[in-house]
Amino acid sequence: MKRILVTGMSGTGKSSALESLRLLGFRTVDTDEGDWTEWSEEEGGYVWREERIAELLADDEGPSLYVSGTVSNQGRFYHRFDAIVLLSAPANILIIRIETRTTNPYGKTAAQRELVLRDLAEAEPLIRRTCTHEIDATQPLADIVTQLAELSRDPSA
Repeated sequence: MKRILVTGMSGTGKSSALESLRLLGFRTVDTDEGDWTEWSEEEGGYVWREERIAELLADDEGPSLYVSGTVSNQGRFYHRFDAIVLLSAPANILIIRIETRTTNPYGKTAAQRELVLRDLAEAEPLIRRTCTHEIDATQPLADIVTQLAELSRDPSA
């Protein structure tokens, strides 16, 4: 059983990819949903609730687990994942997706879009340096999902 983190900026398709992986029979947790994160004044943003994430990653039962999210404390858990996958896309693609999506209200305000662009410039390079795989999120969703699913079978992941 593999544990794979799917991370990247808002609009890269993390939630869509996880939904497709779930339909293929994989275990999935989108940490943007439910009670997986909490606001941290110290971090100036949302962070994973570390006890919950630790408990999730301790479970060895069932099919491979795909977790998605992008928070400042995710690096504390990298050693618990078999693969850290960065989904990436250019700024103009992210903004178009965010403005036109109907499944997530985040990014609809100018201030939120500015934050996405700041994170793209500041946070994505940090993730790129520490990820094990990078997938071009401008590809069709089916191709992205195929690449992610293959990681659950890759002994080196």
